[in-house]
Amino acid sequence: MTALVIRGGYLVDPAGGVDGLKDVLLKDGKVAEIAAPGKLKLANGAESLDATGLTLAPGLVDIHVHLREPGQGYKETIASGTRAAAAGGFTSVAAMPNTAPVNDSPETTRWMLSPERGAAIRVFPIAAATRGSKGDAINDFAALKAAGAVAVSDDGKPILKDGVMRETLAAAARVGLSVIQHAEDTRMTQGASMNAGPMAFKLGLRGMPAEAESSIVERDIRLVTELRDTRVHLHIAHISTAAALAAVRQARRSGLRVTCEVAPHHFLLTEEHVGLYNTNAKMCPPLRSAADRDAMIEAILDGVVDAIATDHAPHAIHEKEVEFENAPNGIIGLETALGLSLRWLHREWKMPLGRVLSLLSAQPAALLGLKGRGSLAVGSFADMVVFDPKAEWTYRAAESKSKSRNTPFDGWTIQGKVRWTISEGRIAYNAETA
Repeated sequence: MTALVIRGGYLVDPAGGVDGLKDVLLKDGKVAEIAAPGKLKLANGAESLDATGLTLAPGLVDIHVHLREPGQGYKETIASGTRAAAAGGFTSVAAMPNTAPVNDSPETTRWMLSPERGAAIRVFPIAAATRGSKGDAINDFAALKAAGAVAVSDDGKPILKDGVMRETLAAAARVGLSVIQHAEDTRMTQGASMNAGPMAFKLGLRGMPAEAESSIVERDIRLVTELRDTRVHLHIAHISTAAALAAVRQARRSGLRVTCEVAPHHFLLTEEHVGLYNTNAKMCPPLRSAADRDAMIEAILDGVVDAIATDHAPHAIHEKEVEFENAPNGIIGLETALGLSLRWLHREWKMPLGRVLSLLSAQPAALLGLKGRGSLAVGSFADMVVFDPKAEWTYRAAESKSKSRNTPFDGWTIQGKVRWTISEGRIAYNAETA
């Protein structure tokens, strides 16, 4: 397919400043023209989609997913994970390095990007900051970037040594890469499986204190301050506590390049959703208190949060069907992020649609420097999601495109049904044939 016209849809492109009825011509993988309905001059052979009553938006960008390859294909593959992403309206995903082996080499990065992986949309690997993600010796960031890595992180294994984290921030800045930190002082969370609070006490489980997160955020911000290098970019993954957010707010007031993301489960759920040891409500960072949850909502609404990211973390059924303390952390989230955000952030909490979409597209793309993504400006990549903004639907985990089913949102009614996802001009998802 070389040319595709989407007719009669309502285009919302926050980065491009477009909000209105438009026809869009996609050609050779790029956005070729945007015009008022009926004004496009079409080349012979162009295919057409009727988007009357539907919303057109830039393809969504998720900067925090786990695709489990190489090494754990029984949970997810790059092929299955990107099919789930396309079904959720995502056209770009950034894959974390905690694979087996860890993605700490140019060879593994290139393996992930090989066409043989069968990716349905664009994958951007995030490479390990340290060798084997062991937190000791940093990797060759220039070589990793040349191979295709867009950031570095030891996600799941936070860098605890001050000297190593300082070196990571400085070295990444020199080659123009962001450092993504999973903020958790694991010395304070050994043996813990949920948030420290009344619910953990009730269930007889050891809890993770909020300070385990906020102390690492505060330490990292101190290191950024000491480096005095404006190129340094520290990004806090899946932030979940009010105290950590307060530190980010202060860093921003001080002019530091410190950003953060929030996952839908952290702005919608609390520790109460663990219920009677529900392992599909077990993740790291854990579901927090209602006060922390409310702080996430406030920070999203007032602009402190830079992106919504899913932390899509698939696990096999048998891995979750064990005692709560022994179950792995994580839930899937690629197919529910848009619907949950539209249902609550937009409809319930009255956040303008453009701002919600920006948190899911333009802003995350900008954080990792993904040029030509997150916008539908002429000349950008032809990445688009077309959805029915009024459609309410029930999410069924059993129907997921992911290989895994671990989600607390099974059976939830959400809003905004994806009709088509278009990746670089190619239809990656069609609801009618899915």
